[in-house]
Amino acid sequence: MHTIWVVDDEVNIRELIRRYLEKESYKIKTFANAEELENALVSEVPDMFILDIMLPGSDGLTLCRNIKNKFETPVIFVSARGEEFDRILGLELGADDYLAKPFSPRELVIRVNNIFKRMQPAEGASRIINFGNTAIYPDQRKVTVSGEETNLTTKEFDLFALLAAEAGRSFSRQLLLEKIWGYNYEGDERAVDDTVKRIRKKLREKEASPDLSTIRGYGYRLDV
Repeated sequence: MHTIWVVDDEVNIRELIRRYLEKESYKIKTFANAEELENALVSEVPDMFILDIMLPGSDGLTLCRNIKNKFETPVIFVSARGEEFDRILGLELGADDYLAKPFSPRELVIRVNNIFKRMQPAEGASRIINFGNTAIYPDQRKVTVSGEETNLTTKEFDLFALLAAEAGRSFSRQLLLEKIWGYNYEGDERAVDDTVKRIRKKLREKEASPDLSTIRGYGYRLDV
């Protein structure tokens, strides 16, 4: 059973999320602020976080940064601040998805389910994909460069692994959205661009062999 921690200062939102996710057999813990959650992290780490941005005290963006500095656990933002700047900043901090309030609880359930499905190793995924000094381990969901692990978020790994599995093939942004974010994703193709930008930065910092090429007006391809 997956455990999900929900942080929101509105008790009705916390209980709404709890009610819908518990129907899906998830184990839910709720917190009113970031400090409560961080205190709980001393003894336990959940399988996913659902965070509001506007919180009393430390905000959700700061909380997300602190989480991602320590763990690879997926994060979904559910926030009344739906401006593009907040969405992009949340994704740059490593969040795996973003829903603006008011939101459909059923859509949130679908997005949670999709993230956990993508985290499961695919059949036959035990093979290792090698590109020079870079190795991708689909079953362990990790990437190493010259033997050193590179910290990729859930979305970053899924996108990189997909391109690596079919190196040389050009993928359109729309196809990448459907495969990585799912058919129900309501965001635009900039989510793909933002994720590729972060992957490139992490790979170049370690001087990784493969390169993510931009296909102008179309999408991306992994070149070796």
